[in-house]
Amino acid sequence: MAKKQNQAARTTLEEVNESLTSAAQRIEDNKKYISWALAAIAVIALLAGGYIFLHNKNLQEAKTKIGDADIALLQGNTDEALKEYEKVADAYGNKTGERAHLNAAILLYEKGEYEKAAKHLEEFSPKGNLIGPASQSLLGDCYVNLKKMDKALSAYDKAISLANNNETYAPAFMIKKATVLHEQKKYAEEAAIYQTIKDQYPMYGQMTGFNVDKYLERANALAGK
Repeated sequence: MAKKQNQAARTTLEEVNESLTSAAQRIEDNKKYISWALAAIAVIALLAGGYIFLHNKNLQEAKTKIGDADIALLQGNTDEALKEYEKVADAYGNKTGERAHLNAAILLYEKGEYEKAAKHLEEFSPKGNLIGPASQSLLGDCYVNLKKMDKALSAYDKAISLANNNETYAPAFMIKKATVLHEQKKYAEEAAIYQTIKDQYPMYGQMTGFNVDKYLERANALAGK
């Protein structure tokens, strides 16, 4: 909405001998200007109120529709839920629409429709220390299944960054990246990731049962170290 700019009133020095008639005329003119200004402010207020009303109405409609999709999913009607999530994702650009993109992507991934899932994830703005990195990890998984390994690596890098050194999530995403590097025969880069996990997240193996030494040794051997 355009910002209303205030225009400073220009004043002039009054002549000492100015007639009462001309002074009265100026007062009357000022009344008109004030009336017009108040009318303009009233119009802007009405427009702003209408925008807020429509915005809130739009948000409420989005929440209602995504609620229907959530209920369908809870009832096990995944196809119906997916259909509704995609409708909300296409129709709304607010936070509810973003959640619809993410939920649709998850269901599409489970159905093996990786291209469609990736498109929804590309429309999702990753935020937060859990959902943000998880969404980028899922995007990387989509790209792996689509054999787009460079895009997968970029997605995993973003997931790692968003995980913000979380001791559970960051190394998990790093392992996914290392797996792609292994497929690309970039063994030295793979080994470097496993070494980082070993150095920076020493408890990860104990928490998950992942044998980082085993994969580090394999990567180093293939890299000729």
